[in-house]
Amino acid sequence: MSNTQNQLYYGDNLAILREYLPDQSVDLIYLDPPFNSARDYNVLFKDEGGQQSEAQIKAFKDTWHWDITAERTYFDLVENAPPEVSAVIGALLTVIGRNQLLAYLVMMTVRLVELRRVLKPTGSIYLHCDPTASHYLKIVMDAVFGIERFRAEIIWKRTSAHNSAKRPAPIHDDILMYTKSDTYLWNKITSPYDESYLKKFYRFTDEKGRRYRLSDLTGAGTRNGETGEIWRGIDVTAKGRHWMRPPRELDELDVQGRLHWPLKGTVPSYKRYLDEMSGVQIQDIWDDIQPLQSQARERLGYPTQKPLALLERIIQASSNPGDVILDPFCGCGTATVAAHKLDRRWIGIDITHLSVALQKYRLKDMFGLEPSKDYAVIGEPTDTNGARQLASEDRYQFQWWALSLIPGAKPLGGEDDSKRGKKGSDRGIDGVIPFVAAPNGKMDRVIVQVKSGKVKSGDMRDLAGTLTRENAAMAIFITLEPATREMNTEAAAAGLYRNQQSAGKPDYPRLQIRTVEQLMRGEQPELPITGTGYAYKQAQRINTADAVQPSLFDDIDLDENIGGFEDI
Repeated sequence: MSNTQNQLYYGDNLAILREYLPDQSVDLIYLDPPFNSARDYNVLFKDEGGQQSEAQIKAFKDTWHWDITAERTYFDLVENAPPEVSAVIGALLTVIGRNQLLAYLVMMTVRLVELRRVLKPTGSIYLHCDPTASHYLKIVMDAVFGIERFRAEIIWKRTSAHNSAKRPAPIHDDILMYTKSDTYLWNKITSPYDESYLKKFYRFTDEKGRRYRLSDLTGAGTRNGETGEIWRGIDVTAKGRHWMRPPRELDELDVQGRLHWPLKGTVPSYKRYLDEMSGVQIQDIWDDIQPLQSQARERLGYPTQKPLALLERIIQASSNPGDVILDPFCGCGTATVAAHKLDRRWIGIDITHLSVALQKYRLKDMFGLEPSKDYAVIGEPTDTNGARQLASEDRYQFQWWALSLIPGAKPLGGEDDSKRGKKGSDRGIDGVIPFVAAPNGKMDRVIVQVKSGKVKSGDMRDLAGTLTRENAAMAIFITLEPATREMNTEAAAAGLYRNQQSAGKPDYPRLQIRTVEQLMRGEQPELPITGTGYAYKQAQRINTADAVQPSLFDDIDLDENIGGFEDI
């Protein structure tokens, strides 16, 4: 597959959608915006003035506040959005007031308007949410895409049964499916038949040992054409029915041995052979895709990670190889890797450098892809001036981006699915690289500190003290500004780390300094670690040549398939 159009963006998806994505350029959109109601129990119906309503529901992990940005976005939607959208947003303000929930809905609505713009007329959008706000989001989706464009509310069983106090236990997510128009792509997805179903319906066997069931050759209602004619003396119109096929096709089916003639009665049935059936068409309750268990091979530790099989099903159902898949809240990148695995082009957007870094590791581990070579990374600094600008705008994003320049370095104290961070409990540690100190198998670690401002020799003495206090193997100091000669002297005074991996291997300076400029040139620290280390769980390697399984779906149609034989 050509990767020239594959793109990974860092930044606010609203700005990126408006600046980079043209009208009608995307075939399929999947979005899993923050909701995380299974974890946090904050008050969403709490007025920003501090008054708490009696109505409380679960909150989203990312904090949504009714601030000046939400106010401006609200008025922009009311004044400039399509009339249906303006009416809905105005009604929601009346119903729920200016609060965190409305802030979330306003921010989602303005993005959904842009997502509709970039979607092709034959495209579909799948919005992953949960019962906390799904009913509100469905109203918004009705306004943006049209009530008549609603196709399905998919219920995905995301967890096994568990106890819940004074209510049915919540175990599912909602996935709302809408289309841009009535002429949309749909690939029929099937799943294997249940054995009890086979025993009940496919109970006949022919002389060759093939299992089959009997289906009706007639349909309800009379017809004036060929299907309403008398065939072999049988007049089904007398019973208010018609043949499902013209007489010439019925004759051909009889020659092929596909008709079953009853001992009593005159109307034959059609033999539907099991080995010719692809399975039962997928329904809107998905309980056959298991959630990611703690020991799952594909689990990366990202808190909102979805199973690869879930995204594969969506992508196979509503796109073809070569189509463009967009995930504007791509997180750890399950949609992008599923798209790549299934030979689709992809666009991923996320607002944290942590997510972008994780996706880089995942794409490399699974497919051997390199950023800037096999796909574009847009929004990250490309030189020191860009790095300084990022540091001045958001020190946490700079810190996470700088850590991503060292393979395997994971931020310490930040939250994987939050756009904000905090200092870790260990003072002076911004990141860590765990590794196995062979041959004894003992886990050890390299601690990392990031500085974007002025630096001095005292920073090295402080980091050396942290290195000793934490009993870590080594320390790396990442600095945006050039290191002084005194800093290098202090770093050298920290001594050497004795490499125990194998005889003859060199020892390593315990405290090393790398400027951002050096790292961007590829001058990595000297570490007793191969590959990307162990900070992120390594994703399973995928052979894309074997990834697409055509047997998972059969016919491709831009509209609903109508016709065929009715089962009896």
